[in-house]
Amino acid sequence: MRITHLALLAALASTQAAFAADAAPATPPAGDVRRLALGGAGGWDDLSVDAVAHRLYLSRSDRVMVVDTNTGQLVGEVPGTSGVHGIALVPSLHEGFASDGKADAVTAFDTNTLKPLGDIKVTGSNPDAILYDAASQRVFAFNGHSANATVIDPAKRTVVGTIALDGKPEFARADGHGQIYANIEDKAELVRIDAATMKVMATWPMPGCEEPSGLAIDDVHRRVFSACDNHKLVVTDADNGKHVADVAIGDGPDGAVFDAASSLVFVPNGHDGTLTVAHQDDADHYRVVATIPTQKSARTIVLDETAHRLYLPAADFDPLPSGSPPHARPPMKAGSFVVLEVGEPHT
Repeated sequence: MRITHLALLAALASTQAAFAADAAPATPPAGDVRRLALGGAGGWDDLSVDAVAHRLYLSRSDRVMVVDTNTGQLVGEVPGTSGVHGIALVPSLHEGFASDGKADAVTAFDTNTLKPLGDIKVTGSNPDAILYDAASQRVFAFNGHSANATVIDPAKRTVVGTIALDGKPEFARADGHGQIYANIEDKAELVRIDAATMKVMATWPMPGCEEPSGLAIDDVHRRVFSACDNHKLVVTDADNGKHVADVAIGDGPDGAVFDAASSLVFVPNGHDGTLTVAHQDDADHYRVVATIPTQKSARTIVLDETAHRLYLPAADFDPLPSGSPPHARPPMKAGSFVVLEVGEPHT
């Protein structure tokens, strides 16, 4: 079955009552929303989903948690991923590739057994965003501390190239036609990379955007969506870099997804604990149709395009101890890690 535009909005709206108050974490909200109470130590960053195998892959500091999306239960973990940020899946090989920021490496693992297959040292520091480009059959790991990207042949598990970038890369997406787009966080730029030649083909400034992080793409209408830290989603023409539109979002975004079937863009706002839902009326016009309460800290997101379900990790936090340095992260409450699932109910 496929959830419709209105049905999805209805499902999202049904979360308002459930999350308006601090309900007990074990109590699932009504309607098409589940709270997957997974617990476990460690923070989190990006996540990936395998719609065919019904598996959700979650980065959890030193391991990758794998969840069955049908049951909501943990099915296993991939160990040894120090400082993991993201997971790229290569379905044809039945393998995954995790970016290990603290180890300056990418860990390959078998998606059937979840056993590590070996580490690949990157040509930079702190690999963060990672993706598989099916057009070039390559994995791209974007190194946050060295302003470059490492290109990997996943079949051979070897490095085949390095791409110099203009600044600190954040999220990246492939368009399915051999082009890759990445936000440059410290320069407020969008870069377009040719996956075959491993060269930056264009660098476009995004005026009015501060520290772009989350990124989504509409490869049909050729639009790129960059979530900016100053409460703005910037829409850019993927072919010429022209600024198309701005959309108001909340505070603390670190992700974005686009659902082509419903023409909706979703941006999670981790500081606000909300989800901005914007409708694409046409390629150049967008409007916010809902701002839905989720949970504070729910800042990253993935879309299962087959089941039309959204997944947002979150947790509760204790107050910072007295005397903590500025910008210190508060400690996470033990056992509070959850994944919010929004979509069609399981029957």
